[in-house]
Amino acid sequence: MKTKIKNRFQLLGIVAFSLFINKAICQNANYENPIIHQDFSDPDAIRVGDTFVMTASSFNHVPGLPVLISKDLVNWKLQGYALDRLVPEDYYSSVHHGCGVWAPSIRFHQNEYFIYYPDPDFGIYMIKSKSYNGPWTKPVLVAAGKGLIDPCPLWDDNGKAYLVHAYAGSRAGIKSIITVKEMNTEGTKILNDGKIIYDGHQMDPTVEGPKFYKSNGYYYIFAPAGGVGTGWQIVLRSKSVYGPYERKVVMNQGGSKVNGPHQGAWVQTQKGTNWFIHFQDKDVYGRIVHLQPMKWKDNWPLIGEDKVGDGIGEPVMQFHYPVSDLKGFENSFDKAISTDEFDRSSLDKNWQWQANPKETFSFLSPHQLKLYARYFSDSLKNLYNHPNLLMQKFPAEQFEATTKLTFHPLVDKEKCGLIVFGYDYSYIGLQKIGSQICIVNAMSKKASENKPEEISVLDTIKPNQEVYLKVKIVDANTCKFSYSFDNKNYIEAASNFTPKQGKWVGAKVGLFAAGEIKNNDCGSADFEWFKIKK
Repeated sequence: MKTKIKNRFQLLGIVAFSLFINKAICQNANYENPIIHQDFSDPDAIRVGDTFVMTASSFNHVPGLPVLISKDLVNWKLQGYALDRLVPEDYYSSVHHGCGVWAPSIRFHQNEYFIYYPDPDFGIYMIKSKSYNGPWTKPVLVAAGKGLIDPCPLWDDNGKAYLVHAYAGSRAGIKSIITVKEMNTEGTKILNDGKIIYDGHQMDPTVEGPKFYKSNGYYYIFAPAGGVGTGWQIVLRSKSVYGPYERKVVMNQGGSKVNGPHQGAWVQTQKGTNWFIHFQDKDVYGRIVHLQPMKWKDNWPLIGEDKVGDGIGEPVMQFHYPVSDLKGFENSFDKAISTDEFDRSSLDKNWQWQANPKETFSFLSPHQLKLYARYFSDSLKNLYNHPNLLMQKFPAEQFEATTKLTFHPLVDKEKCGLIVFGYDYSYIGLQKIGSQICIVNAMSKKASENKPEEISVLDTIKPNQEVYLKVKIVDANTCKFSYSFDNKNYIEAASNFTPKQGKWVGAKVGLFAAGEIKNNDCGSADFEWFKIKK
């Protein structure tokens, strides 16, 4: 009996020691950058209670304005989207690459979430919700005008509300300046023409993306400059909302490998530690998300680590966790294997269309996604401007995407398949050519210039025959397409494809069905599942 009691105490001691060690390891563990290796451009984030909430640019892709949540600033979950459809709705029923939702900001004010986002062709919009899960209000046009971009609100201590924004040279004819304007307290309307508070032409060309804060008696404007791939992060500060503002570089690339580190959000944990979320432009992979430590000195922030002692931070590739609460440190974006069985009443959150979708683009039924081979226009020589491409962001540096489908064409030249999409694109798919259904590998170089596809026939199949299609992203320069009839033995296409980024976005992978001949009916493709393996 004494031996049993002794053994139990020894076991309890081992368990307690193990828990102590595990807690110590977790509390001293480091996270690694990027925290999200996916294309969430121009991120902005806040903390409400113990939850961090982030949004990002989505451009012409629908739904837009992704909403991500986290408990520790490192592990994020795509919770949904704040914008079901782009406005004006008729305009965005067609594809307008690189337009739509540019750099947004998110704030929490009087128990409501506010998102301000710019459309460079129409103006600055606002939506709001009492929950990050929605429902979100329809967009309100706060300031109309071409080239008004990158807005961020600030509700001051005296009850007044302000909006800072920049200008897009492509629409406004001016750029590299930042303006502050007064709003009504509801945040729905601009009240004056505002004032230019900073001109970056001499020291900070292409200054944009401002984020507005007030702390310790100062107004702070965090803003990137110098261009997406080559720039740096500055901070402006003033005791007055309209300035004059002092200027300081607080982060640049330095000796790191993180190019153009800027455009993001200052956030604080519940314990008061400071952090900065920003992106890095990684070409075909898009604008991936990093997290940097931030500290204050003489009422100026320093982001990252000052490794050379010049008072300017540079990005770190790893650092201790912002929140050590033993909730687990596995990043859902980095580690998860994504499978969509098409067995829900709505599409998985990772899917986006190229424009506002129509009801006739797709239908979901149990364990099946039906895409219709819609015809759009004789002027479209390839798929680049087809609104009904259903795609996802690249989820990692290397991965495989596989789908199972059957094809039911009605009209000659109808096609469907698995696509890797950008300025150039390529796909492996099925196409009706005369009386045959062929397995094809197609490529469209300079697709954005409406160049026609080059198509190679790989095989033929019987009507209603099940086929498996796969693409393997080997690295930034190589995609390999293949097909199978049993999901075991795959036959590779002869040629590889070099993926390309799109207009302000990384490459995408996804599904499509399309027609080339006008008709009053069309065939369809039935996709049983879509899987990503990392």
